Amino acid sequence: MPVPDGRDGIVLSGTDTRPFSLLGVTWDDPDARLTATVEVRTRARGTARWSGWLRLDGDDARGEEPALRGGTAPAWVGPSDGVEARVVPDADGSSALPEGLRLDLIEPGPGVPGGGAPVPSPVVGPGAAPQSAPVPRPAIVSRAGWGADESISPQAPAYLPGGKVEAMVVHHTAGSNAYTCAEAPAVLRGIHAYHVGQLGWKDIGYNFLVDKCGTLYEGRKGGVDRPVLGAHAYGFNTETSGVAVLGSYTDVTPGAAVLDSVAKLAAWKLGQYGVDPAGTATLTAGAAGRSHTGATWAKGAKLSFPAIHGHRDGYNTECPGARLYAELPAIRVRAAAFAAGTSSGSSRGAAVPTAAGE
Repeated sequence: MPVPDGRDGIVLSGTDTRPFSLLGVTWDDPDARLTATVEVRTRARGTARWSGWLRLDGDDARGEEPALRGGTAPAWVGPSDGVEARVVPDADGSSALPEGLRLDLIEPGPGVPGGGAPVPSPVVGPGAAPQSAPVPRPAIVSRAGWGADESISPQAPAYLPGGKVEAMVVHHTAGSNAYTCAEAPAVLRGIHAYHVGQLGWKDIGYNFLVDKCGTLYEGRKGGVDRPVLGAHAYGFNTETSGVAVLGSYTDVTPGAAVLDSVAKLAAWKLGQYGVDPAGTATLTAGAAGRSHTGATWAKGAKLSFPAIHGHRDGYNTECPGARLYAELPAIRVRAAAFAAGTSSGSSRGAAVPTAAGE
């Protein structure tokens, strides 16, 4: 659904659309930034009931690998059949809206039984040999478990050039927290479809995801035990792994189950490579950049980050939201405790489920 051009603001209304459950706004130039406020509201499918206005994050969908279009973060809105969007440029008028603005509507569908055909991982190249992990792996729902359609991501996975995960980057997917945990696999299928079909990435960008109930999911294919190259942290993908919490945590504090799962995942993943989750990592910037607090750097700069840090530390975005970002110190403490073997819990050494809720 194309959005008309305009510098003073745009309002788009579509009250006779095909059914959808996830949406995002995209534009022609993948390198252009959308310096505007983007808000949407939707009509619940089969009713006359409209939601409140939901703000889309326009700074959080740049993944670094070649892309077809730029875009906001996708937002889960639930089963809907009507939509209105408004795009208002920043008040200072310093930037025009990018050309080719479009509202993309996605219906994830029921998923592919078994996740489609299995995709074998390469047996050569950096990271091909799994590392030994001193921390037991937490339960992680496989791609087959959330019904990933492997036919839309036929390219082979790539691995970190150095073969080692140096740090974990924490994200939120933004959008709405209104999904139920039973709907989380559909949310993942929607994000997968948006990243591939709308942005043109080869696969979902995040290495891992976690829903608001604390269930962990495999993201980008290539093997959860391996250092898979993701598309989640522009300039720092080649040395990091990324985990995204489904929902927006700008004004909502994540629950204890979320914090626990992120900590266990980070303790395990960093533990594969001997990285202290409470320590720091020196990363090499793959591109010039700016953080949310205004720090800048040139391509090739050596920068120090916490081993578990937020997306906003390495990119000018609100991600992972102020409330989740404020919990990162507690997540580091928990992760360090798990790594040291001082915490107990039923998930330590738990089997990996094949479907959500199992």
